[in-house]
Amino acid sequence: MKNKVVIIGCGNVGMSYAYALVNQKTVVTDLYLIDLNKERVEGEVMDLRHCLPYAPNKMNIQAGEYSDVKDADIVVIASGANQLPGETRMDLIYKNSKIFKEVVGKVMENGFDGVFLVVTNPLDVMTQLTYKYSGLPAHRVIGSGTFLDTSRLKYLIGEKTHINPKSVHGYVIGEHGDSEFVPWSCANVGLQSIDDFLSEAEKQEISEKVRNAAYEIINKKGNTSYGIGVCLVKITNAILTDERSVMVVSNYDKNNDVYIGMPAIIGKNGVVKKIWFTLTEEEEAKLSHSISVIKEAVDKVL
Repeated sequence: MKNKVVIIGCGNVGMSYAYALVNQKTVVTDLYLIDLNKERVEGEVMDLRHCLPYAPNKMNIQAGEYSDVKDADIVVIASGANQLPGETRMDLIYKNSKIFKEVVGKVMENGFDGVFLVVTNPLDVMTQLTYKYSGLPAHRVIGSGTFLDTSRLKYLIGEKTHINPKSVHGYVIGEHGDSEFVPWSCANVGLQSIDDFLSEAEKQEISEKVRNAAYEIINKKGNTSYGIGVCLVKITNAILTDERSVMVVSNYDKNNDVYIGMPAIIGKNGVVKKIWFTLTEEEEAKLSHSISVIKEAVDKVL
């Protein structure tokens, strides 16, 4: 059985994802790379192939064309302008919306009928544009959302409490951007409230570190790539194995007609079911604000 993934956009993020697919346990059997810079893609393919003798999986890795998306299970879009030091994710909206109209159009012209996984910023806006341009059902178009932000949250809580981050249960929700927030009322370690482990000041400090992590990394090294690469592998595996794991991805909110980072059950067709939970009044206000930020941005380009 083929499990075919096509990556469109082979910059830092696309290639960190590709490398993570090769060096982690995954069911991907075929990996195709598409980029405007065809010569670079050929070099990347050669380099990745040289990992295979020591990699955990057998994989067919190829430089691809848009015609290769026809039988793909997942198309991952990592195309677009990078966020530069001093820029917000929203600053990229006009540049990347033009790129996406062309990319998604070419994918659909070549008969794609799988799941779109979007990683380009501003993430929620680009995911919504993919949904609009593709005409696919909303559950088959998802973005990486606040999955990476949630990983950052778990790491920081684990570091502060000296508890394995895998035992920390909590999410960052909302926009993958400046209006994201942590609904602390839903966070716990095991079944014990997070309030028993962290003070209000510590929670505030962690929230700010999560929100500002990308800016700090970009200022220091120019881009973020490794974290999102691993997160994309987790989402990819959930889709290809029909894992039905709860992941906080950018998915469609029908009531507000917007894509936003919220927990959902992820399986072979993308979003299987949304997860509903109770927020405090203050958290509801933060979520409403985040929704309005995304909707305002979408209105600028649609």
